Amino acid sequence: MGDLLVWLLFFFILIGLIGLVVFQLMCFADLEFDYINPYDSASRINKVVLPEFIIQGIFCFLCLVTGHWIMFLLSAPYLYYNVRLYTNRKHLVDVTEIFNLLSWEKKQRLFKLGYLILLLFISLFLLIWNALEDDDHDF
Repeated sequence: MGDLLVWLLFFFILIGLIGLVVFQLMCFADLEFDYINPYDSASRINKVVLPEFIIQGIFCFLCLVTGHWIMFLLSAPYLYYNVRLYTNRKHLVDVTEIFNLLSWEKKQRLFKLGYLILLLFISLFLLIWNALEDDDHDF
């Protein structure tokens, strides 16, 4: 039962991360179609970048502590990329360069979204697997 709760927690953490990345993509789309000015878009995106990095770090730490090595190894490159962006101080969106880097930033977020959806499907599969496995042991 404990393993099932861990996979359920992983599932909701991944849903939260996907929500943050989709929010960033929506801000870039609003900027692209002139629904929002660059300053507001950059400030909205920059407010959720650091929580995204922290939640990803917590996710990797929980995978490591609970002994789910495959999920840890699958999420470690994403954590490394986030840490590398943070240490190089390239994690925030610059207001003055936002239009020049718009396509790159959107591609970067789309890649993150695809990676997180892959992790979500793996987590969902393992959540269902553990639920069925616990159900078999109850009889």
